[in-house]
Amino acid sequence: MALQFVVGNSGAGKSHFLYQRVLDEAGRHPDRRYLVIVPEQFGMQTQKELVSMSGRGGLLNIDVLSFQRLAYRIFEEVGGDARPVLEDTGKTLVLQRVVQEQRKNLKVLGDSLEKPGTVSQMKSLVSELMQYDISPAGVDQLLEVSARQPVLFHKLKDVQVIYRAFREYLRERYMTTEEILDVVCERVDKSRMLRGSEVVLDGFTGFTPVQCKLLRKLLALASQVTVAVTLNPRMDRKKLHSPQNLFRMSGQLMASLEKMAREERVEILEEIRVEPGEKSRFGQAEALDFLEKDLFRYGKREYAKDQDAIRIFSARNPRRELEYMARTILKLVRMEGYQFRDFAVICGSLADYGPYAREVMESCGIPYFLDEKHTILMNPFVEYLRSLLNLLTENFSYESVFRCLRCGLTDLTIREIDQLENYCVALGIRGFSQWDQHWVRRYRGLEEGQAEEINRIREKFLAEIRPLAEGMKEKHLTVRDRTRLLAEFIIERNMQEKLQQQQEELTREGRQALAQEYAQIYRLVMELFDKVVQILGDEEISLKDYQQILEAGFQEARVGILPPSLDQVVVGDIERTRLKDIKVLFFVGANDSVIPRRSGGSGLLSEADREFLEGQQVELSPTARESMYIQKFYLYLALTRPSRRLYLSFALSGGQGEALGPAYLIPMIHRMYPALTVTDAERPEELLEAAQQPGQSLGFLIEGLRRAAQGEDSPQWRELFSWFMESPQWQELCRKWVDAAFLWKPEDKISRSVARAIYGNVLENSATQLERFAACAFAHFLQYGLQIAPREQYEFRPADMGNVIHQALEQFSMNLKKHRLSWKTLTEEQRESLIDESVEEVAADYGNTILHSSARNEYMIQRMKRILRRTVWALQQQLAAGDYEPSRFEVVFSMENDLEAVNFTLSEDEKIRLKGRIDRMDRCEQEDRIYVKVIDYKSGNTSLDLIALYYGLQLQLVVYMNAAVEIEQRQHPEKTVEPAGIFYYQVKDPLTEGSLADTQEKIQEKLLALLRPNGLVRADGAVIATLDHDLAEGKVKKSAVIPASVNKDGSLSRTSSAATGEQFRILSDYVNRKIRSIGRQILDGNVEINPYQMKKRTACDYCEYRGVCGFDERIPGYHFRNLPLFDGEELWKRMEDARQ
Repeated sequence: MALQFVVGNSGAGKSHFLYQRVLDEAGRHPDRRYLVIVPEQFGMQTQKELVSMSGRGGLLNIDVLSFQRLAYRIFEEVGGDARPVLEDTGKTLVLQRVVQEQRKNLKVLGDSLEKPGTVSQMKSLVSELMQYDISPAGVDQLLEVSARQPVLFHKLKDVQVIYRAFREYLRERYMTTEEILDVVCERVDKSRMLRGSEVVLDGFTGFTPVQCKLLRKLLALASQVTVAVTLNPRMDRKKLHSPQNLFRMSGQLMASLEKMAREERVEILEEIRVEPGEKSRFGQAEALDFLEKDLFRYGKREYAKDQDAIRIFSARNPRRELEYMARTILKLVRMEGYQFRDFAVICGSLADYGPYAREVMESCGIPYFLDEKHTILMNPFVEYLRSLLNLLTENFSYESVFRCLRCGLTDLTIREIDQLENYCVALGIRGFSQWDQHWVRRYRGLEEGQAEEINRIREKFLAEIRPLAEGMKEKHLTVRDRTRLLAEFIIERNMQEKLQQQQEELTREGRQALAQEYAQIYRLVMELFDKVVQILGDEEISLKDYQQILEAGFQEARVGILPPSLDQVVVGDIERTRLKDIKVLFFVGANDSVIPRRSGGSGLLSEADREFLEGQQVELSPTARESMYIQKFYLYLALTRPSRRLYLSFALSGGQGEALGPAYLIPMIHRMYPALTVTDAERPEELLEAAQQPGQSLGFLIEGLRRAAQGEDSPQWRELFSWFMESPQWQELCRKWVDAAFLWKPEDKISRSVARAIYGNVLENSATQLERFAACAFAHFLQYGLQIAPREQYEFRPADMGNVIHQALEQFSMNLKKHRLSWKTLTEEQRESLIDESVEEVAADYGNTILHSSARNEYMIQRMKRILRRTVWALQQQLAAGDYEPSRFEVVFSMENDLEAVNFTLSEDEKIRLKGRIDRMDRCEQEDRIYVKVIDYKSGNTSLDLIALYYGLQLQLVVYMNAAVEIEQRQHPEKTVEPAGIFYYQVKDPLTEGSLADTQEKIQEKLLALLRPNGLVRADGAVIATLDHDLAEGKVKKSAVIPASVNKDGSLSRTSSAATGEQFRILSDYVNRKIRSIGRQILDGNVEINPYQMKKRTACDYCEYRGVCGFDERIPGYHFRNLPLFDGEELWKRMEDARQ
């Protein structure tokens, strides 16, 4: 019995020395067993290497094993545990069930374990406890040491509950992978294979406690255990204990084995020191040898010679980084005779770089193997099953139904799904009871025939889902029952055939990695079902709990992709990927965001928790601080793997465009190699390398197109462009790229004949439609020409509140008339009653009864009643302040009214006629004249802006005034009808500042001032007197009911919003001219993308067509139409000049 270490730096030739010694010894002692134990990833490579070195084409008495395979070999010899092994997915399933059963006993973690992914974190923690040989009783000791840490104590208490229940569940049923070595240790003494054998361990950087238990047994049974350790053989061992020492992990490994050897009375032989020689890794690369000797050391030596073994490059983003890498690989293969298996790629973050690596490698035709098992959650088949269960547990909620339909595995077409979704969104279809009845309601724009078609689609979908839905809703079902129902549903839906068709399509497209995933996914899902039944089969379970168990299983399941060939590029990460015989290594993504990597442990135990437990001598996975030192050692191992060349690279920005900086490693290498410079991966001479084959040169071509659009190009790029344009395969796509690169604002005009076909000879528009044209002609064309509208949605939005209040005010006025009541004489009690009645009548029918669809919307009814009470009170006060009586409400005018004020001739056969609805007209009748006041209710904060009116952006009030005056004039031809004012009234229930001492009258005065209408009043003393008695009589200086105030002499102040009778006529004439101008432009075919900009406001601010027009000021031809401002005097002059 003996223990011996073989030590040497990375690349010194330790493995070669050990393998040669084993082969020599095995040849001399054919009756002795030799076991070479390596990490799982090294197994096949080590076997190949030993066979190659043996020269005999086989190994008779040498076995290459991992710890796991060694365990099974021992079980085969001496007999194993009858319990089946529970791997990670099985553990997750059991833990999910344990959590469900123990939820009531959990004080801290109960709620958090409901979140996605947290059961997986619990599984990691449980696995960690088992790996470090901590039993449920051992958790008691953790509780004792953490008694004064209340948060940690209660967290560990919950962990203990789950851990104990988990182990209890497994008892006599299953054995976990972590327990295999424990079981082996109990039986290994009976093994004849191990007794007297020679054991060699290579490729390990450390051992877990359970592995150490087995090693203790091996030391006692084997004739000799030899361990390869990466360590500077000349280093003082006393320095190895420092956390900062690069080889601390190696020192800990040796110390633990030596301690076990002494305890087992095993002889410790003198270590063998392997010095670099002919067989060392860096025999042909002096610069790499220097890197191995000095990297992360405290010396400050510099490599002053010229060298090309180490290079650094930077790129704009990860994709560009990998494109440069791919070009370099192809160049080296083509020019220097390398094979693809000579290369490896290590990523700072495989999660970030893996997807880009797939795309780049496949586009360049480089065979590769991505060393990771990735989640199956994003596979459409898995998502379909998850969404099915979600649909059933959420009772056909909108989100769950269309999550299921959008997976693409139902029998519905995309068009049919769109039709269903439009209907459900517009009418708020929720729940199975609504899906299971014939749909009769219709939304705006839905034709009768379309409604029947939608019902056919609904029935088609339900026919697919109903058998599963009805089966799953049965009570007292077991896990086996529910899994059988789901499996039968999958078989009946021919899912295996559908997945096979998709796999074949992916294979034809050359997407081999994804095709392999589709080839495995059906089997993986069925295996998961088998595990669920095997582990939990006869337990009665609710549908919700069953969904959670399957969800946990899907989250844990991983799909592995088989290497496409032996000649391939391995892509991996720093810690997981084990590399051998690599000539060229690319270390990509060497950014400060991932190196050093920030580790947070298992997730359930915080970093502070782990550091506290470490201080109490509790051995668990390394803390974040320790992980930083460990990562440095892994970096050293990775960077010293290549024998010929090392490329390091970093990105200047991440996948989302965020700025990134290089990792500390880059300047460190710079200091070691002062002559080394950073290559720009996108400089012209580097990009020219891309022009070797189409897949590689696309980036160069597109980048060149961008520069050509800016007036820059190069002869090399012109040659490449010519090749693409002459290639039949790429010609059409290249033309599209040219169009995109030289994108210009398109022609914004349709012919007059097309315009007349759309609008007709007689334009029927509202003032709002004309204002939309004035804001942006293209938006008007989309909304009113093509009649493109946002999808109807079954929800109550702020705009809906305005609509309801408008309708309720109209209903209030009708109810007043019905009950023969007057605005001015209405009592508070009558007002309250009529408001409640009016709001309820409108709410009952509005938006397919949406106001009664939820508690929130029911509350909105009460809120609107409160707003209307304040509004009607304020309107009463405003009427009481003057001589006006409401004469008409919701006055509708249209082309049928034949009003001259809203009918305009544009040419001999072209006209424009306006339609609209005046919210309220008030009238003050005198002996020889009638004054008219127009009020428009607004739920938003709208103010009359005469500059906006000048540009056509606010025509409504003047159009209404012209119509109102003509309506009254026709009614009273014997009198002169004149406008008294045009006003916006904002419907709201404001809060006012005050004190407890304020009287009710004082508070109401403040409220009335806050509710003052804004607009334009007639600057005439007689008119002012009809509008506000108090202002006219000098009782107040500022009116609470109109936008006017007076000076000391009684004249209107400059702050008043007022216009003379002549100015009102100027306004009227100007607006009429503006209407004719806009009408002619519409019929001329103007559909220009010409949004206005006035101050900070633009037509694009709230435009629902922003995603349609493509307006972008960075594209030539696109710009805002800036509307200059001017003072009131110039405004009136401009409008008056327009009359000439």
